[in-house]
Parts: sequence; C-alpha cells; structure tokens
Amino acid sequence: MHHSAKETQRNTPTMKKTLLILAAIAFAAFAYLNLNDPDPLRWVLAYGATAVLFAFAAFGRADRRIIGALAVALFIWMCTMITGMVDWFQQGMPSITSEMQAHEPHIEVVREFLGLLIAVLALAGLHFATSRASRMG
Repeated sequence: MHHSAKETQRNTPTMKKTLLILAAIAFAAFAYLNLNDPDPLRWVLAYGATAVLFAFAAFGRADRRIIGALAVALFIWMCTMITGMVDWFQQGMPSITSEMQAHEPHIEVVREFLGLLIAVLALAGLHFATSRASRMG
C-alpha cells in the first residue's frame, strides 16, 4: 500500500502525539510504583515531573528550557550513584531482580541509577525533538 507524502505528514503528528502520551503514561506508572519506596517523595517528583513534561509535549505545550533543566538535574543526581555502579560492576554484576535486602545494597543503587538513566535519556530525546521556540509562558 502506497501512502502519499501528504498522508504521511498528517500521520506523523498523530504518531508523535501517541508516543509522547505513552511516555507520559510510562513515567506516571514509574511514579506510582515508587509510592511504596522507603523515600518516595523524590522519586515520585522526579518521575511525575517527567510524565507531566511528556504530557505537555503531547498537547503542544513543551518548554525546552524546563525539559533541559530537569534532564540536567536528574543527570547530576544519577552521577551521585556512580560509585555504587562501579561497586556493582566490580562484584561481577550480580542480579538486580531479587527482592531488595540489607546484605545486597547494590540492588537498590543499580535500579535507581538505571531508572534515572531512562528518564535522562527520554528527556534528552524530548529536549532535542522540541523546537527552540517552544515556550510554556
């Protein structure tokens, strides 16, 4: 089946909007799943803010400055966990799928690092896909 250029142009915004909404839902789910974390507030705020920015982008309300600022903040936070990641690598990268226990602190550090990495990469992608002219206010 052949699509005209005009048809493809019309479908692209719909596909982009759908992907942005799916990302917003995914990060909202991450925020929800962190409600039972020992320190839920910072995780719910981080993932919740990421979800909100993707939702705003889906409806044409992206602000590149805010997206970039959150990406940088989460990246700096992620960097504070690098020593835990190095320790995990030096231990031979033991499984992170079992339940978190006091004698296996690497599980929490690695999961948190990877969660922040996902958010940072997603926000970086959103930042570079957002027009420089995009402003919320």
